[in-house]
Amino acid sequence: MKRNINGNDLLAIGYKPGEILGLAIKTALKLNELTFKEATDLLGNVKDHPENYLDDEVMEPLASAIIEAANAPIDEVIPLKVHSDGYARYGESFIEEGARKQMDIAMKLPVTVAGALMPDAHQGYGLPIGGVLATRNAIIPYGVGVDIGCRMALSIFDIPESHFYGNEAKYKRELLAHTKFGAGHGFHGREKSDHAILDNNGFNATPMLKQLKDKAYFQLGSSGGGNHFVEWGIIEFEKKDEVLGIEKGKYVALLSHSGSRGFGATLAGYYTKLAKENCKLPAEAANLAYLDLNSEAGQEYWLAMNLAGDYASACHEIIHNKLSKAIGAQVLAKVENHHNFAWKETWNGEEVIVHRKGATPAGKGVMGIIPGSMTAPGFLVRGKGISDAINSASHGAGRQMSRSKAIKSITKDEMRAILKDHNVTLIGAGLDEAPMAYKDINLVMEAQKDLIDVVAKFTPKMVRMADDGSRED
Repeated sequence: MKRNINGNDLLAIGYKPGEILGLAIKTALKLNELTFKEATDLLGNVKDHPENYLDDEVMEPLASAIIEAANAPIDEVIPLKVHSDGYARYGESFIEEGARKQMDIAMKLPVTVAGALMPDAHQGYGLPIGGVLATRNAIIPYGVGVDIGCRMALSIFDIPESHFYGNEAKYKRELLAHTKFGAGHGFHGREKSDHAILDNNGFNATPMLKQLKDKAYFQLGSSGGGNHFVEWGIIEFEKKDEVLGIEKGKYVALLSHSGSRGFGATLAGYYTKLAKENCKLPAEAANLAYLDLNSEAGQEYWLAMNLAGDYASACHEIIHNKLSKAIGAQVLAKVENHHNFAWKETWNGEEVIVHRKGATPAGKGVMGIIPGSMTAPGFLVRGKGISDAINSASHGAGRQMSRSKAIKSITKDEMRAILKDHNVTLIGAGLDEAPMAYKDINLVMEAQKDLIDVVAKFTPKMVRMADDGSRED
């Protein structure tokens, strides 16, 4: 040959970058007796018909490598979209970069239809907390989250605020008597509560659900750890709300926040592992592995998720019933909304699966509760049904400090001082739940004023959380 064959020459005749190309270059060096054209023609023939050269002393190694590569298992990794689709961001100036990056990756999933990021957003696992993602016929276990069906429940009583201030000892006694917190904690014997959820046939749907029923019964009516709470407070209506039928004024109210306890957490772990085994995504998107809703695993998870959501609701119902009875109060209104869940909804004329991981449903007229922190107000809201936000709003103020950073940077004295300044009684909680660890709820509410209308303001007065600030089990 007048000149050696190089990589570009081989690419021009159809070889692809990789090990085969390198072997072809080495093989070409052995073809000095041929002209350039004869050599490239030969190498082209080997590429196209390698089986014809398995008995050729020079060409056999290249031919065998081409055949082996052709018969190798197909790469199971599901590619992401090249470019991230655009999505709405609310309160972007105080959303951390980690949350935005996670949302950018979620928008590249081949099943993604639309997304939105709420102003309380912060980094999580898979989908960021405060992330909303609509998918086409696919469910993402980590898009729902570990604490499946976690929710807020608010009971408004026919009791004026003056009664609370005149009977704080009673309110504290009953709060301690009728709530239980902490990872792994539950009830024994006569302490256990009965509820229709235990008769739900869903517990017989799969072997795993059957196995988890006893644990669910044990923890029914408890609240777990982390940022879960039950608190007494004062809710103020600046004007009569015609829908709820509540007159202008200030009332004693009970607000609770918790989810499906160890029952939901176990389901989340199991189906996330199953999704990762069946849906292999690039490393950066691994925690967004999804299940096809037409598959057996997808149908199982959908059933289990809904059962866990109903179970979480039952836990709140028991807590509210116990405390309503204990203080002898009539409930004027009760509002409940949940997050860490997925819904079948119609968005832009198409049925989609809407994941709200730490985001509140805010369809037109839908009621919700958005809490601040143990010293900051929460808000009873009514959704406006904004399509860009996929009919969603924030589920709270959102963290501005990680748990570890809060523990390192906030002192017990600082926490006691802010509680005293706001006249809040705290039972339990660790420094990781200090008010300073959370964003300013007023800024968060301002950032989403186009998404919801404020109906009333809730001010916490007596808060109970897990004694050790433990994470959910």
